[in-house]
Amino acid sequence: MPHIEAYLDIETTGLAPSGCEITVIGIHLCRGDDTEFIQFVGRDITADSILEALSGVNIIYTYNGSRFDLPFIHSQFGINLAELFTHHDLMYDCWRNNLFGGLKAVERQLGIYRKLVEMNGYEAVRLWWKYVDSFDLDALKILLEYNREDVVNLKTLREILL
Repeated sequence: MPHIEAYLDIETTGLAPSGCEITVIGIHLCRGDDTEFIQFVGRDITADSILEALSGVNIIYTYNGSRFDLPFIHSQFGINLAELFTHHDLMYDCWRNNLFGGLKAVERQLGIYRKLVEMNGYEAVRLWWKYVDSFDLDALKILLEYNREDVVNLKTLREILL
């Protein structure tokens, strides 16, 4: 069996699983040099779709995933990814290297490129509601690109740290 790494990040409508929902899940799968990027949006996000995407994965990498992404997924879909997979939260590696703050702050400190420099979690929520309320496909496109940068940059971050 090939070694498969997954980099995972979610977008949500808020910070707490109660009363909020997951709007986007991005998963970057890496089998050596072979990579695949998967995104689920809105109603396409299900326990089955997440588990199918992660099938065969050896390790999941996140940033603050042990406190945010994985508990959110567990609360919303009843699947505990931390029990089902080996999980490595890169935030703690950052802390050990005196790199503090959110993912974007760490990226800036390390010089990791990001196209959507002005985007943040608050803006991601705003874009989601713009898409839902007025079917603004441009808002959705930007939200998906933002999530993609988060996810793909996790691999760059891991390579720098480890």
